[in-house]
Amino acid sequence: MTLQDTLPKARPAVAPALFGLTVFASATLVFMVQPMAAKLLLPLMGGAPAVWNTSMAFFQAALLAGYAYAHLLQRVGTVRRQAMIHGGALLLAALVLPLRVHELLGPPSSDHPALWLLAALALMVGAPFAVLSATAPLAQAWHARIFREGEGRGPYVLYAASNLGSLIALLAYPLVVEPTLAVQAQTFIWSLAYGGFVVLMASLGLLVARAPRLEVSTPNPIVQIEAALSGRPWRQRLIWIGLAAIPSSLMLGVTTHITTDVASAPFIWVVPLALYLLTFIIAFQERPLISPETALMFQAAAVVACAVIMPFHTTNLVIQLGVHLAAFFLTALVCHQALVARRPPPARLTEFYLCLSIGGVVGGGFNAFVAPVIFTNVWEYPLVLALSCLARPWTWETGPFWRWGLFAVCVVAVIAAPILAGLYAQSDSVVRILLGVVTVSAFLMRRSSILFLATVSMLLISAQMAGDRVDVRQTWRSFFGVARQSVMPVQALGGTVHMLAHGTTLHGAQARAPEHRCRPLVYYAPETPIGQVFAAKRAERASLIIGAVGLGTGTVAAYVRPEDRLTFFEIDPLMVEIANDPAYFSYTTECAKGPIDYVIGDARLTLEDQPEGRFDLLLLDAFSSDAVPAHLLTVEAVEMYLAKLKPDGVLIMHLSNRNLDLISPAMAVVTAAGGHGLLQRHAAAYDSPVLWESAEDVVIVARTPEGLLPYENDVRWDPVDGTLTAPWTDAYTNLPGALYARMKEVWTWLP
Repeated sequence: MTLQDTLPKARPAVAPALFGLTVFASATLVFMVQPMAAKLLLPLMGGAPAVWNTSMAFFQAALLAGYAYAHLLQRVGTVRRQAMIHGGALLLAALVLPLRVHELLGPPSSDHPALWLLAALALMVGAPFAVLSATAPLAQAWHARIFREGEGRGPYVLYAASNLGSLIALLAYPLVVEPTLAVQAQTFIWSLAYGGFVVLMASLGLLVARAPRLEVSTPNPIVQIEAALSGRPWRQRLIWIGLAAIPSSLMLGVTTHITTDVASAPFIWVVPLALYLLTFIIAFQERPLISPETALMFQAAAVVACAVIMPFHTTNLVIQLGVHLAAFFLTALVCHQALVARRPPPARLTEFYLCLSIGGVVGGGFNAFVAPVIFTNVWEYPLVLALSCLARPWTWETGPFWRWGLFAVCVVAVIAAPILAGLYAQSDSVVRILLGVVTVSAFLMRRSSILFLATVSMLLISAQMAGDRVDVRQTWRSFFGVARQSVMPVQALGGTVHMLAHGTTLHGAQARAPEHRCRPLVYYAPETPIGQVFAAKRAERASLIIGAVGLGTGTVAAYVRPEDRLTFFEIDPLMVEIANDPAYFSYTTECAKGPIDYVIGDARLTLEDQPEGRFDLLLLDAFSSDAVPAHLLTVEAVEMYLAKLKPDGVLIMHLSNRNLDLISPAMAVVTAAGGHGLLQRHAAAYDSPVLWESAEDVVIVARTPEGLLPYENDVRWDPVDGTLTAPWTDAYTNLPGALYARMKEVWTWLP
């Protein structure tokens, strides 16, 4: 008895499980390779948050390539040939394994970092990712061919299994894989898993190739031409693309908005992406966990709530995160459920997924490449949030007359709110009441698509104009994020202070009063550990060679005497422009008495080009934000830093971070690198004026014990303990462990 004889009996039991397992495995591999590729590339890109947006746009484009390949493969007459072609493609893609950064690219460019990143991803993982991503639509098309309608579950249910595999991989990588495996082990195991998947795919191909009803009739060319010329199929395709583009753009938009304006936290990108995948799982279920009617009702409430709190940054953090993530989740669910409601018969299945993927590329590409060029702030988020109202059932009827009355009230309120906010300093409560009235009214008008869209749009604009009146004077945007220069009145500093922030992280401040203008503030104040080390070195030597990783406002330049020389190592060219413009900051142009040089690029790469034994002081200040460049805090990196120091030189590692405990891994790294270190956890004086100084954690390192003699008798400095955790290396870092340690530390402080 042959396999073909037994297949009709075995198919109902074996085939569905094999289909589900294959789709699940491919999705798991696809989503596991994305953070793996990022881990290989982030050391070369400064850990910039924008790397996430650009990488997501690339993977969406690669997904589109995979879906297009699966769609074109359906033109091959038999499944047998399709399986043979796909098997060959899987083997060809395996030629780039194991994953690595291709040496043909050279070092990344700070002038065009996005182009370099796209090229690196294409060479590293483009082929395996595209071929693997083709599995889901291809397997579903095969499923539709060998199962009659009503026989088992439909092919679209497999898409839920695919996204379930993606979700599991997404959560498993930061929680399990990264903390336990070195990167070489990760890429090796993934390559083995890829080989196992090839065998699994070959088994599925063999199954479907021997199944009955394999021959596919060639479509009638006249029918194809008529379909191409008909307006309705293209209208339907555009609807598919639009419904897929909105959640894709919102996923990146809400991530950027949260990290820029709400909370600077590591791994925050995991949450929106996990919610995005969850909406696919729910939408493609046979019996959705959340019905479309329920999703529409709650989505209306979440969108109007999100619109009204978006500019009010003083709102409770938990409320802000909850509202933003709820609005994104429900909007993505509404869009994906609308897609499912419009899905075509299985004969057009691959075309449907191709359009869905095009929408993902359109949405992600807009956020990654267009928005940073045309916007100076994260305006793409509220813009797409307003456009998402178009995904709701479109009705021209405005309903009862009372809705027009509510709309008129909304128009008056949204005009009055920003006017009152601008005219009266004590009008906050009245403004919030007015915006609250608009919020409730918008929800009541949710069944009238036109009025709901108009009201949400007006609410977004009005709330933005009446929002928190932080005195932001200038905003810039580059590949590496959004920078804002703001002004704060500080009486103790003789008037106003200019501040520079990247997202929610302060990167420097300068007083404008002449008597305080050249006084280092915040992290660099003379009272802080950084200030103490500079004072000791200035007393010890008449001239210093200083290196500083991370420019910010250029505050460290205030310590430069005429005989000293300072070199800044900065990855973002925009920061050099800001720090050297006296209209914003003048530490580098007015306060520095000696020459200052700038080296643009990732510090790990640019410092390697410096002569050994050059620096008296090397300041490493790159860890205060949520996007921690962990590659600058490894054993190999510290060994390199120490080699660049003079025999009595000192490495200053500023490790202050709200979310991560970087002290323990840093001390372990110092010990493993053969350095000698001291730690100081500085607390600002109780009566210190605002911005005068700040609390900070600093580890100083020398090549020999003699390099730390000036500080050993200072009770403020303690010896480092390198036994608290495993040292980080280029192959192993544990950011989740650092996050857990900080959470545990904060928990012990609570009463």
